[in-house]
Amino acid sequence: MISELKKTTEGKMQKSVEALKHDLAKIRTGRAHVGLLDHVEVEYYGSMVAINQVANVTLIDARTIGVQAWEKGMAAKVEKAIRDSDLGLNPASAGDMIRVPMPALTEERRRDLIKVVKTEGESARVAVRNLRRDANSTLKDGVKEKEISEDDERRGQDVVQKLTDAYIAEIDKLLTQKEQELLQV
Repeated sequence: MISELKKTTEGKMQKSVEALKHDLAKIRTGRAHVGLLDHVEVEYYGSMVAINQVANVTLIDARTIGVQAWEKGMAAKVEKAIRDSDLGLNPASAGDMIRVPMPALTEERRRDLIKVVKTEGESARVAVRNLRRDANSTLKDGVKEKEISEDDERRGQDVVQKLTDAYIAEIDKLLTQKEQELLQV
């Protein structure tokens, strides 16, 4: 029972860390990367789809993203979707190519983004702690139902605590990397 519980808890904790990585990728730094536009959606024949499903997203240089719509009529919609997104980007059309320059971040904006990063990190930590709580309550239920002994419960709690410590350390490492990335000029 304990190895099964460890495996499921570890899988869920890994998903929490992956979700944090995905959320941190959305937070833009001064550099351009194609993943920045992943969550921007554009209307395509009546349904909302991600930009990378209707256009080719590439890096032109370190501070510029290029977006090439696959259909001529989509360029204006793609440009509008990028402009209306919460990223604060100002795309410019050059024929059928849309150039999305990354504006330089001000010191104040960097501090605001670091606060957002810390909030995301705390949410991930809370998710991991909740998984620890759930695993420990499953162990307690196992003792009540006489499926495992109290010694096994104690060992199981130690295993779950070590998992929790490892994943929280990984979360802290990700946050430190993102903060350093934001502070680079």
